[in-house]
Amino acid sequence: MNLKTLKDLDVKNKRVLVRVDFNVPLEDGKVVDDTRITEALPTINYLREQEAKVILMSHLGRPEGKVVEELRLEPVGHRLAELIDDHVLTLTDCVGEEVQRAVEGMEEGDVVLLENLRFYAAEEENKKEFAHQLAELADVYINDAFGAAHRAHASTEGVAHLIPAAAGLLLEKEIKTLSEVMSDPAKPFVAVIGGAKISTKMGVINKLLEKTDNLLLGGGLANTIVKAAGVEVGKSLVEEEMLAEAKQLSEKKDSKLKIPVDVVVAQEANNTARTRISNINDIKPEEAIFDIGAETIKEYTEIIKKAKTVIWNGPMGMFEQSNFANGTNSVAKAVAEGDNKSVIGGGETLEAVSKLALTDRVSFVSTGGGAMLEFMEKGDLPALEPLKKQDK
Repeated sequence: MNLKTLKDLDVKNKRVLVRVDFNVPLEDGKVVDDTRITEALPTINYLREQEAKVILMSHLGRPEGKVVEELRLEPVGHRLAELIDDHVLTLTDCVGEEVQRAVEGMEEGDVVLLENLRFYAAEEENKKEFAHQLAELADVYINDAFGAAHRAHASTEGVAHLIPAAAGLLLEKEIKTLSEVMSDPAKPFVAVIGGAKISTKMGVINKLLEKTDNLLLGGGLANTIVKAAGVEVGKSLVEEEMLAEAKQLSEKKDSKLKIPVDVVVAQEANNTARTRISNINDIKPEEAIFDIGAETIKEYTEIIKKAKTVIWNGPMGMFEQSNFANGTNSVAKAVAEGDNKSVIGGGETLEAVSKLALTDRVSFVSTGGGAMLEFMEKGDLPALEPLKKQDK
């Protein structure tokens, strides 16, 4: 994909509005995982080296168009200041007179962080007036928020039409990596897709069936496929409205599409529940599936260890509970230990890998979950359109 990138634009001494993805987890008013902040540092540092005035904007959580005190970006500003070892001015709004005055008072190399964009409904509605208010703050726009690039919001898509725009270093790296993996992967190419809902992943599952040598499914989404094939799954999580579509998938199932042959079941979803490993065809009405079983783990990990390219998005079960974490942990170890190019994405996947201290053994950690899946499926994202170089 031929995108205009940060280094295609003259940012020297300019006011640069940067859409970052600082949607990070907070606990007790502090950032508990700063991965998305550290991934944005190359773009921020480059702009400061160019003596630009750096105006950062992000969303945090889902405030749904109103101010939510717990979702203010002040803790993010504190953490960013520590990471760049310099002052960051965190504002209490993202548009309006206070913001305009703060930007007018900036000097070269200064960093300002605007307040949570989603305190305004106009952000997600991609209102032109809101996009204009943001664009008026700057000379140049940089989108470095891959994790939000599948949304056509005012800050991700609207602003890019109003002032000179380009992709930041992180966004450029994400697109380049995923494009290479999907277009020219080293073989065998294996994808592991898990998580709760098949409705959000059916498109990418069908695309990966065309591309991969093996596609391994787990988590709640596999339950829906199993039930669609006529197998009783007890009280397991199932998307009933997706059964017809899942049945079509199960009917065209070939040797490359793998679903669990055995599972960990229990009557309750907690660490004190009695568990057993059940053949997929032997689940009792009062039981529910919470993880993949030992035979499935053996099959999946052997396939992963032989792979030269691995994509993983979504856990194999309810890994937050230790007695249902073995499947996800086993996949994580197999991905990390293999002689492969590995690409992982999705918040729960990153959490699982991080818990096992395996992050550094993965080739590439995507900062987007939904964006990663949509790009793999469609080869494009809404926020990329205004950043593309036009053919002469």
